[in-house]
Amino acid sequence: MPLYEQLFDLVKEKDYFVLTTNVDHQFQKAGFSEERIFATQGDYGRIQCMKGCHPKTYDAVSIFTQMVQAEKDCKIPSYMVPKCPVCGGPMAMNLRCDQYFVEDEQWNEAAENYGNYLNQLKKGKVVLLELGVGFNTPSIIRFPFEKMVREHKNTELIRLNRDEAVIPESFGERGIGINRDLCDSLRDITIEIKKKSAEVSQAD
Repeated sequence: MPLYEQLFDLVKEKDYFVLTTNVDHQFQKAGFSEERIFATQGDYGRIQCMKGCHPKTYDAVSIFTQMVQAEKDCKIPSYMVPKCPVCGGPMAMNLRCDQYFVEDEQWNEAAENYGNYLNQLKKGKVVLLELGVGFNTPSIIRFPFEKMVREHKNTELIRLNRDEAVIPESFGERGIGINRDLCDSLRDITIEIKKKSAEVSQAD
C-alpha cells in the first residue's frame, strides 16, 4: 500500500523500529526489515494450529499463492486446506483473537529485539512517530509512548490520527498531535524534511 511505502521512504536511512498492532503484513511488503518489526497481535503472513496445540507458526504466503493459482469459482481443492502437522486439526491465521494465539520463537525474538531497541534509545534523541493509534488497544502503543515521553527528556512524540490526536499538555513542545489523513500528513512531513535537508546542503 502507498502509505507504507511512503513511510518506509521516510525512515529507511534512519535507526528505526516498528511496533504495530496491524496484522496485514504490509510493513514487510513495503521493504521494512523483518528484524525491525514487532507485530504484537500476529501476522496474516503466518498460520498456526487453530487450537494452538504447539508453539509454532508457519509461513502462509506460499500456501496462499498456490491456493490462488488453483482457485476456480471461489473454491480450492479440499486437499489444499491446511491441517495442523501435529494434531491434524484445522489451521487458522496467526491472530490474537482468543486464548489459542501462538507466541512462537519468532514472536518472542521480535519482542526481545524491541526491548533491546528501547534500551538503546535512552542514549540519544528519539522521535516516536505514532500512526493511527486510537483507544482500541491503547495499552500496547499509545499509553507506553506517552510514558516514554514523560520519563525521558530526550524523547518527542508525533501523533498522527484523523480523530484522536490529542496530546497531554504537559508534553509542551515535545509533543504534537495532527488530526488529519495519514497520507496527507506523511506527504507534508516528507516534503518539509527534504526542504530542510536541501537548505542544510546549500549552507554547507
